[in-house]
Amino acid sequence: MDRSNPDGTSPVFNLPPAHVLVTGATGFVGGHVVAELLRSGHAVTVLTRNIKQAAWRFDGKVRCIDSMDALADTDRIDVVINLAGARILGWRWSEKRKTALRASRVALTQRLVAWIGRAKVKPTLLLNASAIGYYGIQPQGDATQLDETAPPQAIFMSQLCQEWEAAAHGAGQYGVSVACLRFGLVVGRQGALPMMLLPIKLGVGGPLGGGRQALSWIHVDDIVHGMAHLWRNNAAGIDVAGGWNFTAPEIVSQKEFSRIAAGVAHRPSVLPTPGWPVRLLLGEQADLLLEGQAVVPRRLQASGFGFRYPAIREALASVM
Repeated sequence: MDRSNPDGTSPVFNLPPAHVLVTGATGFVGGHVVAELLRSGHAVTVLTRNIKQAAWRFDGKVRCIDSMDALADTDRIDVVINLAGARILGWRWSEKRKTALRASRVALTQRLVAWIGRAKVKPTLLLNASAIGYYGIQPQGDATQLDETAPPQAIFMSQLCQEWEAAAHGAGQYGVSVACLRFGLVVGRQGALPMMLLPIKLGVGGPLGGGRQALSWIHVDDIVHGMAHLWRNNAAGIDVAGGWNFTAPEIVSQKEFSRIAAGVAHRPSVLPTPGWPVRLLLGEQADLLLEGQAVVPRRLQASGFGFRYPAIREALASVM
């Protein structure tokens, strides 16, 4: 098993020094990734809309660019980690909002791949973010496990992930190994989780819309370690191309999640929330909360990856 950094003190990306390009570096996951890359001794370039903010956040230790045009064809990038994307959960998915979501993911990735095509020396690996929304939704009570071979669906959240991954796979024509990481709900002190936990911490949390929907999740530390695991395997000549489910082995129902989170927070979890107000407020987007996906990390487990947080109780306790 991949047991590097078991005590959290050794560098996570313990590989030969490389130059890494990170998009979405100032986001929740991106911030963790860049911090560990720097701690591991790698050179980092970040693509960001706010150069001053990024330079301040990373203490001037990264090179900041605001456009792929700022990279010369002769610049050498060994690994690309593409995490950029506007927040998916928020405003209703109007046509304008869908266009913005596509632009922040698909269009940006296309520009990234276009630069790879021009680069004199190609990166060896592209780690591209995606989401378990790729698989669409499962009705409440459907416990069918979805591994990386499960098909997508003809709904927006799935189509967005398909288009994003297709754009990334364009780098494959230049000899780049492209791994698409399908994230579940990320457990950490930022992102969507704090908003989900707020009612529970206030003592008014409980099952949402029936509570039988499957919830697939992953701790942010396991995302970072999983990236390093794929990078090491790629460097060793092991094929890492294609989709990877970045979810923990334990799948819980939304009701179980609420009960466990309430127990960790020493709060009650008895007040159910009906689904119709959520659907009225969010429209199509409500499916992210009211329907589930029982996604399993089949490829990660088969590749020997060892999860730091395989169970939700320990994962929540580490961030609450």
